[in-house]
Amino acid sequence: MSDTQTLIENRPPSVATLFLERVTATPDAEAYRYPVPAASGQGPDQWKSLSWAQAAERVHAIAAGLIELGAQPEQRIALASSTRLEWILADLGIMCAGAATTTIYPQTNAEESAFILSDSESRVLIAEDAAQLAKAREKRAELPNLTHVVVIDAAGVETDDWVLSLAELEARGAARLEKDPELIKQRVGAITKNQLATLIYTSGTTGRPKGVRLPHDNWSYMAKAIAATGLVGAEDVQYLWLPLAHVFGKVLTSGQIEVGHVTAVDGRVDKIIENLPVVQPTYMAAVPRIFEKVYNGVAAKARAGGGAKYKIFQWAAEVAREYAKVTQDNFRRTGTHSAPFGLAAKHKVADTLVYAKIREAFGGNLRACVSGSAALAPEIGYFFAGAGIHILEGYGLTESSAASFVNPGEAYRTGTVGKPLPGTEVRIADDGEILLRGPGIMEGYHGLPEKTAEVLEADGWFHTGDIGELSPDGYLRITDRKKDLIKTSGGKYIAPAEVEGQFKAVCPYVSNILVHGADRNFCTALIALDEVAIVAWAEENGLGGKSYAEVVAAPVTIEMVDGYVQQLNAGLQKWQTIKKFRLLPRDLDVEHGEITPSLKLKRPVVEREYKGLIEEMYAGSREA
Repeated sequence: MSDTQTLIENRPPSVATLFLERVTATPDAEAYRYPVPAASGQGPDQWKSLSWAQAAERVHAIAAGLIELGAQPEQRIALASSTRLEWILADLGIMCAGAATTTIYPQTNAEESAFILSDSESRVLIAEDAAQLAKAREKRAELPNLTHVVVIDAAGVETDDWVLSLAELEARGAARLEKDPELIKQRVGAITKNQLATLIYTSGTTGRPKGVRLPHDNWSYMAKAIAATGLVGAEDVQYLWLPLAHVFGKVLTSGQIEVGHVTAVDGRVDKIIENLPVVQPTYMAAVPRIFEKVYNGVAAKARAGGGAKYKIFQWAAEVAREYAKVTQDNFRRTGTHSAPFGLAAKHKVADTLVYAKIREAFGGNLRACVSGSAALAPEIGYFFAGAGIHILEGYGLTESSAASFVNPGEAYRTGTVGKPLPGTEVRIADDGEILLRGPGIMEGYHGLPEKTAEVLEADGWFHTGDIGELSPDGYLRITDRKKDLIKTSGGKYIAPAEVEGQFKAVCPYVSNILVHGADRNFCTALIALDEVAIVAWAEENGLGGKSYAEVVAAPVTIEMVDGYVQQLNAGLQKWQTIKKFRLLPRDLDVEHGEITPSLKLKRPVVEREYKGLIEEMYAGSREA
């Protein structure tokens, strides 16, 4: 048996156990960094640190406080908060009490929050602030199981028998631990690997969300498997801003505990650009939309600098892509990232003029980024690879505890999601669907045995609903969602995500695009533009001072986007080309339910919302 197999097969029953082991092993090492806003509200945030021992003191107090409130093994405790230090401490506290975390996105409305609290039978809600508490208060009559709400940021909140602050909960827990110092060790010691640890509700594209049951063993396996990849080490500094209510953010906390590196945590997306030079991370996980925004921002800035600067950027972008493709191909064949002399010389010049500034904007120390949750357009991936920002695409689902595949360090291949994590099996079904089996696969959907049986076979194979191809040496390429494949009325199959990704690499102003064409005789697209980028463009093109809606309705804007659509079409098969498009009057957003909190497009919602625009594009055409 290899060292990796031994590591994974001899895993402890829970991440709670791993946490206690980590605290014992490196009590004084730095565990977390977190921002504290300046007292006056003016000036930059101050970043503070917690050692593993200091974190454990708070985690144990939260766990004991929850036990004081009556928390029992597997009993659900909901967590409705943005990504912040207290989310991690509360989640660990819940696990160390033997209970199970139900995650709720802070953007979730009162009705859906109430559904999740009710369906999960959560007994306690840990709410971020007064706004999250208000949602629970509004629906209190519908939530007889909810005995307490604990508020993290209790400013302006009146506490009573039902509501207490996190500080009060920790104080109660600390008092309990004085009387019963072995309480947490006993609770953690009693956890079994099949005991429920987390209930994550998928933000499905249709109908009510389903609760995905993830036992303690899933997270323990993930922690060991992430460590076994060797992608992160104890000296790393991770910048964690992803939503922790999402499985992608949550899995990163398990890996960190096993490896023992520092995590700087701040979920404010609008602070990412400001935080990167302060945190100076060595690695960071993100979703493709972030890399698209950075790429579009760099392109727009170059364009604003005048024709010469923009030409230099375009040249450097092409050099980056060519360099990345050549060096990755050479590494595959020879094991070295070599490039011909002429290309290497051009790359060196482009590095001085363009790439070095991009790396500096990421903090200057970034060794690698992991991208997941949706497909990254390969042309954007190659651009960053050539610029020295190595994006390792990965793949997984809520139902597989997030990480099933990841690109292997230096041997990464842009356009693929890499190889399976140690211990995970994969096979491709006859219809191209990706099937997974292994210790990361969910127990099932909460209270929905029929839905579970639809995707989980008796022998453990899980149907992902994604279509993919495996290379002879085990790299997986995702081609589309099984249910998102378009079949035109002419009988041609089209993967819309592939066309959408190519357009994002071509047009620096796009924010979201939806390609439509199922049962139609040609493809159309709904396009939403990035507000910051398009307003800057508008200033230079006689549309200064106009609103976003006015800018996108202007003929000059439509003409500009049409140029990029024609550029896209030039590289597509005839049946894939976009014959008509419409610019949307606003960007798609989470609030309108058009994209998920992890920034994935909800196709049925968008198609329903803009049905009129779609029908308008097909009006007068002869449908076959």
